[in-house]
Amino acid sequence: MSEVVPSEDLQSWTAGLDELFARVARRFGRVEPRRQARAYLVGLLAPVERKNGWQLAEAAGDARPHRMQRLLNNVRWDPREVRVDLRNYVVDKLGEPGGVLIVGDTGFVKKGARSAGVQRRAAGAAGRVENCQLGVFLAYATPRGRTLLDAELYLPKSWTDDRARCVQAGIPDSVPFTTEPALATAMLGRALDGGVPASWVAADETYGQDHEFRAFLEARKIGYVVTVPRSQPIGTGDTGSRADAVTADAPEQAWKRLPAGDGAKGPRPYDWAMATLPPHADDDLGGSAGFQRRLLVRRGLAPDDRGERGPAFWLCFGPVGTPLRELVRIAGSRWAIEECLASARNQVGLDQYQVRRYDGWHRHITLAMLAHAYLAGTAAHATEASRPQPGSAVSWHV
Repeated sequence: MSEVVPSEDLQSWTAGLDELFARVARRFGRVEPRRQARAYLVGLLAPVERKNGWQLAEAAGDARPHRMQRLLNNVRWDPREVRVDLRNYVVDKLGEPGGVLIVGDTGFVKKGARSAGVQRRAAGAAGRVENCQLGVFLAYATPRGRTLLDAELYLPKSWTDDRARCVQAGIPDSVPFTTEPALATAMLGRALDGGVPASWVAADETYGQDHEFRAFLEARKIGYVVTVPRSQPIGTGDTGSRADAVTADAPEQAWKRLPAGDGAKGPRPYDWAMATLPPHADDDLGGSAGFQRRLLVRRGLAPDDRGERGPAFWLCFGPVGTPLRELVRIAGSRWAIEECLASARNQVGLDQYQVRRYDGWHRHITLAMLAHAYLAGTAAHATEASRPQPGSAVSWHV
């Protein structure tokens, strides 16, 4: 027996969706694609088993998926313009000055060789080699909630060096080969230029070990806590040292026990140490007065917990005096993008598209991010509404 949704809840849900779509409606030009885009968005949010063209069309009352396919492949609309509205919506619903911007990537397993950017590569936590596309994503996290903010499809050189193949997949000649860190940098630039209130950036090794990625953030005076490999050059002394070599000299009293965030069984405590790094020989932080670089290190609580992989390392940049606990919090916040990607797959069909073209990928992903942001914004509103309002607290008799 299906659960009956209270009418007031349904009215609130519909009103919230109307508010969101009113922000993006003008991006679709004519009435017909506007209606189809709203139907697509509603389908992504609906309890549809597979969020592909056929089932989204059925949910919208269409006998065939042609209208949904035209929305992704033929109708004129720019997903990057929709993402401007998405960004503004997220700022309104979740924005806080101390927000964290998080970059990461995920694979989308595909058959054949015609989907834009597809190639065989390691995908997933198990590192299995799969035929897949790679999307680079930007997430935003605050105490009010977290959601996806931007995305770009990574195109390997096997594609950008073959312009005939690019033409078949709808990839414009103006799109060159761009590394994953460069794609992430462009998305961060758009977010910061667009007024997203953020104080920190978190990222994994792919981005953290890229010097230009870190230099961009330092020039913008945005703090970062980014994972780096144990072999990362630290730049201490005359020739520099690896991160693991520097850590070997850490005195035992430098280690502090702190939780890295909640795991499946509650808080996950580790031992952490932090070292302040000297400026590079040719760099005085470029006028970033009041900022400094640090090395953050995490190890297990017991020798058996440390395993063969040993300690984990982060390069950090932030205001002078930033405490260890704050850097640990930012390091732990990187998992927010993994949670967003997982929930977007499970709840709004992020990975359930059936398009091969470059623009079709960006269109589906943008509408899925819009749906995910709506869920995050709605959850944030519900949480805030449930909090006691000023003046409503009970009075205790003493």
